[in-house]
Amino acid sequence: MHHEDRGQDQAEKQKGVKIKKGHACIEETRGQCANLDKMGRKGDVGKIARSVRIEYGGAFYHVMARGNRREAIFLDDDDRRFFLQALSEACEKTGWRVHACLLMGNHYHLFIETPEANLVEGMKWLQNTVTRRFNIRHRQWGRLFGDRYKAVIVEGELPAYYETLMNYIHLNPGRAGMVNVEKGESILDYPWSSVAGGYAAPLGKRAKWLAAEMGMRMLGFADTAAGRRELVSYLDRRILEEGKRSGEVTLAGEVDRRMSDLKRGWYWGRQEFGEKMLKLGQNLINKGKSRGYRRSPQKLAHGEREAERLVKEGLQAAALQESRLAELRGSDPRKVALGMLIWKTTTVSQEWIARRLQMKSAANVSQLLSRTRPGKNNEKLPLALGEFIANQSS
Repeated sequence: MHHEDRGQDQAEKQKGVKIKKGHACIEETRGQCANLDKMGRKGDVGKIARSVRIEYGGAFYHVMARGNRREAIFLDDDDRRFFLQALSEACEKTGWRVHACLLMGNHYHLFIETPEANLVEGMKWLQNTVTRRFNIRHRQWGRLFGDRYKAVIVEGELPAYYETLMNYIHLNPGRAGMVNVEKGESILDYPWSSVAGGYAAPLGKRAKWLAAEMGMRMLGFADTAAGRRELVSYLDRRILEEGKRSGEVTLAGEVDRRMSDLKRGWYWGRQEFGEKMLKLGQNLINKGKSRGYRRSPQKLAHGEREAERLVKEGLQAAALQESRLAELRGSDPRKVALGMLIWKTTTVSQEWIARRLQMKSAANVSQLLSRTRPGKNNEKLPLALGEFIANQSS
């Protein structure tokens, strides 16, 4: 348990102006921006309600989640490898770009960029998948993670905020005393970080989902062997000089404190960025109360929209009428191939695939997909459908 991540564990004394809209109330609290985590009905402001997740294409987030009751979420290195595999799958499904990643004992940090507005959808898939695989592997049951994951929205296009967050994440092992530079150790000696596992590695050995080229550029280092060594030396020097405070940000007195300190706030950026996000959050609150909006196509999840597109275009490539789906067996190669494509590249459930492609049940879909490897038996498919699937998977 590390003190730097306790930001939302303790409620601070409230003060300031309240912005009310119907039954929703957004409060400004001491030490953080108008905190969307503190919303409730009029007259019941003190209760903590589910926060608004602000989503839009091109957004950056600092995501952090802890184990249930602050217990370990990684019992061994294989658990960490399985988490990274699930993260890789989530990125393939959502299009996420990961700028930094750190796995500790009972929590993890991610610096994510979402080209599509799909943070919530992707995180639901990621944490559910990690939990399910952890429980199967260790013969356990129940929740792996504790309260809701923390997602701080970041003004990631600006180098100052990008760099401070990258250093905050990558220097965590130094703050935790897990890397002792005075004894000759290096940040490279902590393997479960995107430094050792990505930034310090040549281009060809990095995970596809790691946005290391942009990261090196934003941090001011050339993406060469010499530049990578300079980055590692810079981080080691920070640990040596700052010790258990390495990577923490001390704001000057004249800086607007509402932009948070990377621990308790809900955004990390300039004040005008926070105000823009606040307006966007209020719009989401208002839309959420609209029955028409809840039923509108705009509310349809990104994953379902993408899956529906794949179904329609795939059926067209297969020269197959929708009305014929009910006549075909669930194991029809065209159905199985489309189901595998949808499962591999979107976040919809196997129940959705079963219902949409008329493949009986989620259990039947699971059984069929477990027997099929992507690309296998494509020779049995119509040529146009095989080409369509190959293009979508590339």
